[in-house]
Amino acid sequence: MSGLYRGPIIDPHHHLWHLEMGRHPWLQKPSAPHEEMIFGSIEPIRRNYGVADYLADTAGQNIVATVHIEAGWSDDHPLEESRWIDSLEKSRGVARRSVAHVALDRPDAASLLEAEAANEGVVGIRDIVSWHPEPAKSFARSATLMSDPHWRSGLEVATRLGLVFDLMLFPWQMPEALRLVEDFPNTTFVLNHCGSPADRSPEGMALWRRGLKALGRADNMLIKISDLVAYDNDWSLESLRQVIDHCLACFGPKRAMFASDFPVASLHASFSEIYDGFRAVASPLSRTEQRDLFFSTANRTYRLGLDARGDGED
Repeated sequence: MSGLYRGPIIDPHHHLWHLEMGRHPWLQKPSAPHEEMIFGSIEPIRRNYGVADYLADTAGQNIVATVHIEAGWSDDHPLEESRWIDSLEKSRGVARRSVAHVALDRPDAASLLEAEAANEGVVGIRDIVSWHPEPAKSFARSATLMSDPHWRSGLEVATRLGLVFDLMLFPWQMPEALRLVEDFPNTTFVLNHCGSPADRSPEGMALWRRGLKALGRADNMLIKISDLVAYDNDWSLESLRQVIDHCLACFGPKRAMFASDFPVASLHASFSEIYDGFRAVASPLSRTEQRDLFFSTANRTYRLGLDARGDGED
């Protein structure tokens, strides 16, 4: 046993927003108890969340760099989110790199992708495909985006530009996702939030386990072990361990990375609770395997350019 990990940490999945800008429609909708999102009420995070807030939440965690993931910025204002991220204070490594949003099926997707790729801070794209039959719990504009030829044309452009694709879906979409991943062998896909195991019934979890095992066989697919508490509100270390262990069995540490999904995950746990859980579950692994999960996989995947100490090389 190697013990608890104490090295540098890259958080490859979190969000920042200032609501006064009026660019995040999903955060500005009035609450309705019967229209809760898949992870419940979002009232506690319907507030500004900036660099200072993130640093306060992560105090003492040895975070050396982060990757900002697009946060539902309005499609009516393309490219703005990346430019806003560029304007933020970077001395503490927050949002050192970013994954931008482009709706891959829009007519001007190619030009928008080229503009994002020209920004050295942008290393990936996310266009959420998570579809749910209940509209309030669905993130995607269509149930079959991954099969849409226009959407796939956009993904071809993103791949040609060298951009990673962050893939967020629900387990019942995994067979379609597997076809996508096999059809795009030159695309690096990063599965978000362990594949979102939202249905906690025995049947739902069996579906998730089967789908994840199939996706894990694809060499061009990686996984973020992140925001497990969103789908397991009454979580315990043991319930988290079962999900994390399956992710590691399917992908291995070199294709997996721990991530926070803050502030969304703060709806159900503190940053320390989440990362203390990661450390506990990873403690039997070798030091190299632990470092992959907390640092190295994210460093490689998102081209952060950090050395072994977590210091900048670029």
